[in-house]
Amino acid sequence: MEFSIIKVHRFDGSELVVNSDLIETIEATPDTVITLTTGKKIVVTDSVEVIIERVMDYKRTIFGV
Repeated sequence: MEFSIIKVHRFDGSELVVNSDLIETIEATPDTVITLTTGKKIVVTDSVEVIIERVMDYKRTIFGV
């Protein structure tokens, strides 16, 4: 099974890997909050634009677009 994973960063500087297929919403509140389809919320330092770009880049590599 292939997972669509991206790396994001917590406020303490640690790296976190997220399955981007589980992302329901990404909000700038002003902190970036990722809400997963499971209901879990993750607050990260990465901007909404950066996260979207990472998801798109990953999908391009998988689908060869």
